[in-house]
Amino acid sequence: MVKNKKFLLLALLLLIASMVINFPFPHEKTFGETMSIFNMSITTVNGISIVGITAFSLFIAGLFFLEKSLKKNQGRFIFLAILLSVLTPHYFVELFQRTVSSGIYAISYDRNESSCRFEMTNKTILHGECELPFENYSKNEVQFTIEFYEQYAFEDDVRILSLMNNSAPYKVKLGGKERRRVKIETNIGVSMIDNHIEGGEAAEVNIIIKSGKHSRKL
Repeated sequence: MVKNKKFLLLALLLLIASMVINFPFPHEKTFGETMSIFNMSITTVNGISIVGITAFSLFIAGLFFLEKSLKKNQGRFIFLAILLSVLTPHYFVELFQRTVSSGIYAISYDRNESSCRFEMTNKTILHGECELPFENYSKNEVQFTIEFYEQYAFEDDVRILSLMNNSAPYKVKLGGKERRRVKIETNIGVSMIDNHIEGGEAAEVNIIIKSGKHSRKL
């Protein structure tokens, strides 16, 4: 099945290197990411991501040498390599958090299950309410603060999530091995904000958690 062992070894090294460079920890993704391929951030709001391009180039080179190293079933192994490159990094992040991490690095945030809702309570007050699912993988209590940030594609986009920073930072305390949906509410004065929203919902909420000098964008 193997046609060239050197090419196979080189392919494995390149594929592993691409995953290490793009390892999604301690931040879930590149800040300002606007386009990604196979979980590799290719561009951000600031332009081309050198790290993302490097990781993607190594990944493509790895697939090329993988195809050249095999006698048959190249398509199946390439598909398997792509699947592993997408799933493996997140598996290792969870494993690392469960076994080694401490403090905010042991905190898991389920971004896909997060949400915020906004509605006007009167002509000048916007009420914001967010639910954020967290899990503390460590055995020790962890305290941290939460702030919100926008994932702008353009500078003139309407502010939504960052409006919640009106009362930030929000303090959170999670006990050892605790899993909880943290509810955050605030009233936002919008009389001095041009083109503000009057209501709506937001999913996959962008947050920053901090503890002392340490911070993570999630």
